[in-house]
Parts: sequence; C-alpha cells; structure tokens
Amino acid sequence: MRSLIDILELDTTEIQQLIDKANDIIANPVKYSEKCKGKKLATLFFEPSTRTRLSFEAAMYELGGNVLGFSEAQSSSAAKGESIADTAKTTSCYADIIAMRHPKEGAPLVAAMNASIPVINAGDGGHNHPTQTLTDLLTIYREKGRLDNLTVGFCGDLKFGRTVHSLINALSRYENIKFVLVSPVELKLPSYVKETLKKNNLEYVQTTDLDSVMPELDILYMTRVQRERFFNEEDYLRLKDSYILRPERLNTAKADLAIMHPLPRVNEISVEIDNDPRACYFKQVLNGKYIRMALILKLLEVE
Repeated sequence: MRSLIDILELDTTEIQQLIDKANDIIANPVKYSEKCKGKKLATLFFEPSTRTRLSFEAAMYELGGNVLGFSEAQSSSAAKGESIADTAKTTSCYADIIAMRHPKEGAPLVAAMNASIPVINAGDGGHNHPTQTLTDLLTIYREKGRLDNLTVGFCGDLKFGRTVHSLINALSRYENIKFVLVSPVELKLPSYVKETLKKNNLEYVQTTDLDSVMPELDILYMTRVQRERFFNEEDYLRLKDSYILRPERLNTAKADLAIMHPLPRVNEISVEIDNDPRACYFKQVLNGKYIRMALILKLLEVE
C-alpha cells in the first residue's frame, strides 16, 4: 500500500507514467468509466477548498466509484477534539482511499502513518500540495510537449505559496530548467527552497520587476497574495496588488507563453486575459481532474 504526501515520493519515471495515463484517460474516457466501481474515496477537508475537493470527487465519480467525506473541520469529529490518527483509522473502516486537506503541516503524513488505506495529501498548510504539482506538470507537458529545457517564471507570493515550492522541487529534477522568481522582497522564495536549486546547480534569477523578464519566459506561473497566511492585515493590504497581469504586460511575451495559476484568483490576472490563447489556468483545472484519476488508479493498484 502506498500514499502520496510529497511530490518527491514520485520519481520522474512515475510522473511520466501518470502523465501518459492521464492523456490516455483524456483520449479514451469510456475505457476508464468503471475502473473504480465499488470503490470509495473519503475526502477529509479540514480547510475550505473548491477546486481540489470537487476535482477529487469528479475524478472518483468518472472512474465509476463513490465519494464520502466532509468539507470543513466543524462538520467532523475534529470539532470534538478527535486526533488525526483516530480520524484516519476510523475512515479506513469505511473507504478505500483518502484525500486529506489540513491547515497543519504534516497532518496528512500522520494520517498516512495511521490509516490502513492509501492517503493523498490534498494540501497541508504552506507546506505541500502534490496533486496540484501533478496538475501543473501535466499542463506544462500538454502545452509544451516536454518538462525540460524551459524558462519558468513564478510571480507573486513565493514565500507562502505551497504550489510554488512543490513545483520548483518537482521541476528541479529535469534538464536545463531556469527559474525566474518575481516577488516583493517580503514574499521572496524561502531559503530552504533555494537550497534545492543550488544543490541541483539550477540557474535562477530573483527580481521585483516582472516586465523586465517577461520576454524570456516559456511559462508564467502567477499566484495570489494569500490573505490567510498573513499575521498582519496591513502587510497584506500593502502587498496584495504588487503584480497584476493585464493585456499590455504581455506585449513583450512569447507568442507561445503558457500563463498558469493554481487558482483561486483574486485580481492578479485581469479577466481580459481569459480569452488570450496563452491563458492556461482553466485548462489546468480540467487537467487536475484527469491526473487525479490517474493517481487514484495507481494508488488503488487498479488495472
């Protein structure tokens, strides 16, 4: 039995297998429509989520399985003080696989250590979000046909953005990747993530100026400045509008730039860009369902 807590638990061969499987699901949905018949996914979401929870649920339903669970801590026994370990052991009696989101870093790992069924980390605090990373990798692969030889720009909140940290860790294993890190000084990429870049001898540039680096980017990964990660409202208000992507900012961008965003967006990408063929963030949402289908099949050892 295997769980997925951190993207680095999957090697690049396994990631490619998941991407290939997701592409096959996209091409042949009927072939997969009953692969998980009789199986149940438990969605244990202790923190609000729209995309991730609905994506997991849609994935399981499209595989012919069923879903049970809760969407906030208050509607679970956690509100009575039940431990994560006990919740995991209890849920193992009812379901075949768990997807868990939790505000505390490490909570899904504790669940995986105590569950008797596979656990998928669906986001733990500012720490990890491996299925978002798989979504991002599938999107990059479908847009670019490769996961190497790319210049990838990350813009916005690079300090608290778990999606950014996970994707950088994942891409660090591919050849000839260059990272461009665009953020306010206060929201710079943490030093422990930069250590990964240095360890892998990866080229990276840090800047506060998005416009100056726009022409060289193959991928632009926008993020919102996350109000919920700030201790101080004044800091949030001061930084929240640091980078807003408007059409005129794309005048110097490559014709085949892929604009990505893990969503939800607040105002950091103008809605005018939604109709630009380079906008990939809603394709990303759809790709998330397919890669989660592939992952569920892998962890349940269905095939």
